[in-house]
Amino acid sequence: MAFGWGLQQTLFRFGRPAFSGCRHKASIQYLSRPDLPKLAYRKLKGKSPGVLFLPGYASDMHAQKAVALEDFCKSLGHSFVRFDYSGCGSSEGDFKEQTVGKWKKDVLAVLDDLCEGPQILVGSSMGGWLMLLAALARPDKIAALVGVAAAADHIITSFNQLTVEVKKEVEESGEWRLPSKYANDGYYSVPYETIKEAETHCLLTSPIPITCPVRLIHGMKDEEVPWHVSMHIANRVLSTDVDVILRKNGEHRLNEKDDIKLLVYTIDDLIDKLTTVG
Repeated sequence: MAFGWGLQQTLFRFGRPAFSGCRHKASIQYLSRPDLPKLAYRKLKGKSPGVLFLPGYASDMHAQKAVALEDFCKSLGHSFVRFDYSGCGSSEGDFKEQTVGKWKKDVLAVLDDLCEGPQILVGSSMGGWLMLLAALARPDKIAALVGVAAAADHIITSFNQLTVEVKKEVEESGEWRLPSKYANDGYYSVPYETIKEAETHCLLTSPIPITCPVRLIHGMKDEEVPWHVSMHIANRVLSTDVDVILRKNGEHRLNEKDDIKLLVYTIDDLIDKLTTVG
């Protein structure tokens, strides 16, 4: 199995307070695209399958999970890419002008221009929604999917739970203040046009024609995206190789030491499975 000394060393480092330290400050590169924002990224060359990390809403490539996965892939000699969506982190663009569709294009650009060979997509929160959209658009590039508190359709599901009166207020004001304990102001300001555009990317109302291995990790104490969303995704994808892993005390970001260990173990097992089959 791929699990070995390199993985043990990687997991051991999780206990160190300075784990994510200053390592991410080096080697940031930029993907140029005609008439579109440049995307900041970090790329580690190596074997296939590679791993591509997709951050959550308003997050960036310096998340602890992303850094941990880069360490792990380096220990095994597998390729790894992490990047910032348009309007996020070090990438160009205005965050308020971004949409699910634009971020999907970002993911596809990274897949097409930066990733070589089959990829394991790891999507955190909104990144879990985008990984499903990317898998549908580029099935030949996808080896497996790993969702971490995957938030498929979540912004629309949450908006639809509002009263008619509140929805009308949002439409008139042009903005929805989406509550979140992770936002600096206690809420994310979501443009109404972004909500309407997101409706065109909803997936959970019908079967999802994805047949690769899928792993869905979710915390049962997630107050942002209910763990039932992962169950719904599992029921909708056509793949028969689907596991849902629930963390009883896990919260939304799943950044605790044992959460990240589980994520690394999950990807290690997938790499072993994929390389053995190959």
